[in-house]
Amino acid sequence: MKKINTNDFKVTSRIALKNYATKIEMNVDEKAIEDELRRERKKLGKLQDTLYAHGKYAVLICIQGMDTAGKDSLIREVFKDFNARGVVVHSFKVPTELEKRHDYLWRHYIALPARGKFGVFNRTHYENVLVTRVHPGYILGELLPDVNAIEDVNDAFWDKRFEQINAFEKTIADNGTIIFKFFLYLSKDEQKNRLIRRLDKKEKNWKFSPGDLKERKLWDNYQECYEDAINRTSKPHAPWYVIPADDKPTARYIVAKTMLDKLSTYSDIEEPELDDEVKANIQLYKQQLQSE
Repeated sequence: MKKINTNDFKVTSRIALKNYATKIEMNVDEKAIEDELRRERKKLGKLQDTLYAHGKYAVLICIQGMDTAGKDSLIREVFKDFNARGVVVHSFKVPTELEKRHDYLWRHYIALPARGKFGVFNRTHYENVLVTRVHPGYILGELLPDVNAIEDVNDAFWDKRFEQINAFEKTIADNGTIIFKFFLYLSKDEQKNRLIRRLDKKEKNWKFSPGDLKERKLWDNYQECYEDAINRTSKPHAPWYVIPADDKPTARYIVAKTMLDKLSTYSDIEEPELDDEVKANIQLYKQQLQSE
């Protein structure tokens, strides 16, 4: 199996998405990749237990990608061996009326993982510089004081929004949240194949919407917006990883390995030591229990 260096997928300087691959050859069959994923996710599950006991870090995983990029199945497969209490998944849809009465980051703030837990954002706060940038009319629905017409959603508006997102991530990182941001980079041809499969398989029909085809026509617009967002917001404390997503098992394996590789560098994440009194009396406590 091809050896993966997860840093190869990390964005550390300005990128052009056209220079990234949407698929890499692992030189093994799908079963071998799935076996590797199982090994990685079991290690992640054990690490989550330690993270919870340690209680000083939270982990936020942000997953973005075009429709059919494999976000849902990736979450299902990568986090399968986690303690259910240790990971919380939030799938962000169109903002509710309540959410519209707050700033656009509010619903993401209140969904952040507590220390000791993993939080997964399936679609994220970046929708607010992706979908809304492709469809600037949506911004008018946010009822912002300084936005009264489409003309107000200009370059200065987006500059400010990116500053706000960077500040949001810096704040939570400084307070103990380890951030991963994964862009599942799918090719247009593979998206077409997956949309056709949704139509061919009755059990997958419910996932299809005619709106998917309308958004597909805006493919190039979305790619430009993704590229700009990644370039503006990939920071050392909150890096983006561009994950080739045409092959789902490989994408899942790379995401799991990326998290494990990075989290393993935190040498201070360890289970707390028992205090001296408890440690000195372990045998006594055992005797008390055994004598019941």
